[in-house]
Parts: sequence; structure tokens; C-alpha cells
Amino acid sequence: MAKKFNRAMYFLDQKDMPTHWYNIQADLPEPLPPTLNPMTKQPATPEFMHALFPMECILQEVNTADRYIEIPDEVLEIYRTWRPTVLHRAYRLEKALDTPAKIFYKYEGTNQAGSHKPNTAVAQAYYNKQEGIKRIATETGAGQWGSALAFAGALFDIEIKVYMVRISYDQKPYRRIAMEVWGANCVPSPSPDTKTGRDMLAKWPDCPGSLGLAISEAVEDAVSREDTHYSLGSVVNHVLLHQTIIGEETRKQMEMADAYPDIIVGCIGGGSNFAGQFLPWVPDKLSGKKKDLRIICVEPESCPTVTKGLYAFDYGDAVGLGPIVKMYTLGHGFIPPPIHAGGLRYHGMAPIICHLHRLGLVEAQAVPQTKVFDAGMLFARTEGIISAPEPCHDLRVAIDEALKCREEGKSKTILIAHSGHGHFDLAAYEKYLSGELVDYAYPEEEVRKAQAELPQVSL
Repeated sequence: MAKKFNRAMYFLDQKDMPTHWYNIQADLPEPLPPTLNPMTKQPATPEFMHALFPMECILQEVNTADRYIEIPDEVLEIYRTWRPTVLHRAYRLEKALDTPAKIFYKYEGTNQAGSHKPNTAVAQAYYNKQEGIKRIATETGAGQWGSALAFAGALFDIEIKVYMVRISYDQKPYRRIAMEVWGANCVPSPSPDTKTGRDMLAKWPDCPGSLGLAISEAVEDAVSREDTHYSLGSVVNHVLLHQTIIGEETRKQMEMADAYPDIIVGCIGGGSNFAGQFLPWVPDKLSGKKKDLRIICVEPESCPTVTKGLYAFDYGDAVGLGPIVKMYTLGHGFIPPPIHAGGLRYHGMAPIICHLHRLGLVEAQAVPQTKVFDAGMLFARTEGIISAPEPCHDLRVAIDEALKCREEGKSKTILIAHSGHGHFDLAAYEKYLSGELVDYAYPEEEVRKAQAELPQVSL
């Protein structure tokens, strides 16, 4: 195994990089509820799903037999341009907090697109290329996913069309420009390019957009053309699978540090980054090796999917064009407030995360925006990394847990899933520094209104 170059950073040699993704479905104590066809409300067939995704991704989506799935050599070759990523020990943050806790963070911001998203973007582009697909339509919230797929599309010579949530399109112009540099066509959602977008603009010309709405536009785009597939950057099983290389690497690096986490913390919007970190650790809870391991999912108070949402079958998109899944949901018609953590503004949550939460294997907390940026500022001034608003959520809870350790005089090991840098989010930091950033707790009554139009499912 690789050398530990210093006591704050743990490097893994490329020869020791994982060659397989971990498939949690093979170890679940209860199987996931089925994905449903939105027209029949019955379990979706591979033929229905194939209109959207390459067949290999569909097979990964429903695979409950294989614990490990081999990563294709061509995907591994591209991964090696930035992987393995480094595991850091946050000594300066620990010192600032005067805590006995040991804080580690796995940093996914060092690749070409600056976040964890290329782990699945490269894989999905590869599988689409293998099927002869020439064009992919997708959505993006804050722009991390759109950037990653644009990057992957450039590598595999695939045309990319991105529907970017309008508020993020306005707040984060450099994400859009990055996509365009890689050759993607990025438009604000709702857009005039689809019936879904035109209908919304006619009803609400200044609509700030939502991930659910952008998904509807991208799905409509994909099913209207034979040369086009749809690609999703979070939520679904095969995306979470591709992200598990993060946790598989971290397990090896924590061994190098002679440490094992008592608490794993990460942010959730659709859930892909954090699931990629914590899923490879879940078997230790299931087997009894580490029953008391806490896995804390952190979301915004303004988009409290797991903490306030209803566990029910719902559409993954706003209009009902895409598959129906069972998840915690605020209702597919939910339009979130324009907070700066655009990657966390989604009405639903990954079914795997929801299922594990229902089984009591993970917990969830919601935190306000200003306290999130408090944590991001402290992290920047101690560890030097300007974090995207999304991982600032897990920094907030990790700091709170470390402070509890100080109060209780206990030493715990805390592992943070850090999804990427905030270099394109400096406008949000400017608002924080000028005192313009405000908190917004989404009202319970608005949550219930948004849930009123859930699909009627007999399963």
C-alpha cells in the first residue's frame, strides 16, 4: 500500500485504487421498493427504462446479486487522471475548535470539474458511447453535475444539452461558461426549448426553476429524439453505485491512519456524494462490527426532504414524465427557495438513502444557511479550502459534533464527505460577508400543499 507522506494527508498509490464499485443492494436486509412506470404505475420494465438510460446502467440499477461490480478499464484510465483523491486530517480545524475529536475529510474537489460528479459522469458517458448514443440531455442545479457531464461528453465526443435551474444559471455564470468551454449547450430552466418549459413560463414568467422541473425538460428532450439518452447526476441506484469508489478508497486510507470513524457526515440533495462515502461502511453496521457508527445526512432547512418530507411513491421530476420511486419527498411540484446550495434543492431523495433511513441505519439533520456559511468560513481559515455551499452543510454538523466532544471530554473520530470546491460560488460568500445572506425554514403547511398531488399507487 502507498506511503503516508505526512501526518495530515493520506495518499493512496494508483496501483491500490479500487477496481470495483460496491453494490449495497446485495447486502440490504430488505429489498428496495420497485421503480414504477409513470403511465401504468406498475414496476418499470427494462424496455421502458432503456428509452432513457443505457442498458448497462439499467442492469446496475436492478442488480441485487453482485456485491461488487467491475469498473471498465477505459473508465479507470480516466479516473486515474485525478484519483485516488486525498484523505486529510484536519489538525488546524481541530486546534481552532479546541476539541479532542479527530476530524478527517475526503476531498473530491481536485478533478477537472471540481466536484465528486465526474465519478458517475465518466461512467455514464462511457456506457452511452458503447451503445452508440451521440447526444445526452440532462439537468443541473448548482452546475456541478452539468460541468461534470460536459467534461465527460468532451472526452467521449458526445453532444451534451444541459437544462440548468434558472436561479443557479443567474447566480453561477461561471459554471455555465465552464460547460460551454467543454462544448455543452446550457440553457436556463424553465426554457422555451420544451413544452414543459414553455408551459411553466406562460404560467410563471419569473419562475426560479427547480431540479424537478429541469429533470422534466431533460427527460422530454431525451424521449423526443432517437439519438439521445437522458443522464442523471444523483438519486438513482447506478449513480450512487459509481460514487462508491470514494468510500472504498477512504476505507483503505483510514486504515493507513490507524483510525475508524465513529461519525460519518455528509450533505444530501439527491444523495450521490454522501452515499458514495458511507455505503461501503454500512456492512459494518449490519454485521455488528460497528453497530454504533453514526451516519448523519445533512440537508438545508429550506429544502427539508428527509426531515419533513413524506415517505411515499412520487415522480422524480416535476411534470411526471420520469419514473416513480419511493422516497422522502416534498412533492414533485415543490419549488424551493433560492438558497445558494443549488445542488441540495431537490424535492426528493435517493431511494437507497431513504430506505436506509427507514431501517434506522442513517439519520438526518436540517441546518440554516447562515450557520452553514459560518462553518465554511472557519474551514477556509483553518484548512485553506473554500468549500462549495453544499459541503458546508456537513462541515456545520461535523463542527457541532466536535464541539460536543469538547463539552463531554470525549474523543471521537469524525469523517467528512467533502464534495468539492466553491471557486464558482464566491458571490454567495460575498453576500455572507456583507450580511445579506438570510435563513429560510420551509413552512410545514407549504410542505403539505406540495405533497397533495402525489401519484396514486396501489402497491
